Amino acid sequence: MRRLALGLGLCAAVAAAARAAQAVEEWAVGQAYVEVLVLAILLGAALRTLWDPTEPWRPGIRFAAGPLLEVAIVLLGASLDLRAVAAAGPGLLLGVVSVVVLALLLSYVIGRAIGLERRVAVLVACGNAICGNSAIVAVAPVVGAGPREIASAIAFTAVLGVAVVLALPALAPALGLSATQYGTLAGLTVYAVPQVLAATAPLGGPSMQAGTLVKLLRVVMLGPVVLILSLLLRRRASSAGGGHAAPRWEVGRYVPWFVAGFLALATMRSIGLVPDWMLDPLRLTAGLLTALAMAALGLGVDIRAVARSGARVAMATMLSLVVLLCLSLGLIGLLGIP
Repeated sequence: MRRLALGLGLCAAVAAAARAAQAVEEWAVGQAYVEVLVLAILLGAALRTLWDPTEPWRPGIRFAAGPLLEVAIVLLGASLDLRAVAAAGPGLLLGVVSVVVLALLLSYVIGRAIGLERRVAVLVACGNAICGNSAIVAVAPVVGAGPREIASAIAFTAVLGVAVVLALPALAPALGLSATQYGTLAGLTVYAVPQVLAATAPLGGPSMQAGTLVKLLRVVMLGPVVLILSLLLRRRASSAGGGHAAPRWEVGRYVPWFVAGFLALATMRSIGLVPDWMLDPLRLTAGLLTALAMAALGLGVDIRAVARSGARVAMATMLSLVVLLCLSLGLIGLLGIP
């Protein structure tokens, strides 16, 4: 613990500063358009630009960006209630799954065509198709993404996410969308649940309810996507190394422990094994650990390296969002949502 104390303390200080900055933002403009996770990365990266932490600080920073991040991912499972999947009905569920899968594939193709590295293309695709920062954070350890790649994907996804929240309400009258149709569109395209509420509030309760339900179905896709990526990458690594594939029952050889933990906790919550009084403490702990991890990732980022890849990441993120919007409008028309 003595080896970790300096680095963890530094990450905690950066995370606290980010939370304070978000509080100021909420006081000044009424809500947090730039969330604490993004602020933690930006503040950490700014500090790293001015000062490179020496060896006494690094073990704690690495611990926050590694094991603590993995524990946070597990605890995020408490935020998912899989019972909403059954309640939504097969048509909407299959539609959301189809949009997420197509958006993932097309966003990845766009990223690679523009020239993004494979890992960054995966991060941008998952952030765009599923749930922004949370998806990027969950997928990053699986694909082996480094701090620069994570920071780049989160930074541009976050900026675009704010722009979508501000601009999307204008689409409802422009496209002649009803409150429910617009809520469905927001749930399929906006990145974070609080942002969905902000984007749908101008059209009232039915819009907010539809948006929240669709967004929840989209977030539920995070578990299966991370699991499938884990399996594909493990098999690929095994084939590239010329080794034999591990037996199917050796789950640990294919699935990182934090992915299994995430899915297990989501399942336990859905079948009632996690009592309601535990949900808020679990979410709070997950949020605190994630903020520490984001601060640690920021402290490992060279802003100049992010800037060099910025134009391509920004272009890939914007084009991916356009594709997601088109897919979402197509689903609304196909399902005949009133």
